[in-house]
Amino acid sequence: MKIGVLSDTHDHVKNITRAVSLFRSQDVQHLFHAGDFCSPFTIPLFKGYRMDAVFGNNDGDHFRLAEKFRENGLSLHNEFFETEIEGVRVALYHGTQPAIRDALVACGTYDLVITGHTHQVVNEVRGKTRVLNPGSAHGFESQPTVAIFDTETREATILTL
Repeated sequence: MKIGVLSDTHDHVKNITRAVSLFRSQDVQHLFHAGDFCSPFTIPLFKGYRMDAVFGNNDGDHFRLAEKFRENGLSLHNEFFETEIEGVRVALYHGTQPAIRDALVACGTYDLVITGHTHQVVNEVRGKTRVLNPGSAHGFESQPTVAIFDTETREATILTL
């Protein structure tokens, strides 16, 4: 299964639309968003996907964000979420505390640790855990990026929007 991974969209409607279109063209079946949507009005752009997401440090109106997630059939968790998908144990955390990210990797429980926050791409294997930060789908002063993770090969590819 292909999983789309994105973070730090920061209300950038054009890039969210590009990301969703790219994911559809690549037969991505599930999305993980590592936070910093910012405003609730962007959430309907993800409708039609199975998506799990966590809050980021710039997500101010938790109540309205959660409401939009429910309305669009998406799943929003607090600051941390863990699941297993296609035999891959996943931890999803925005990443404001690097020590927490490092502990998630070091504990050996997860095959994939997804973070965001820094707007910097990380795609590396530490021990038996893939650490994946897709960068920022917003882009800010650099290229906007997202990632696709393949549960069969356990490889991740960074894509520029």
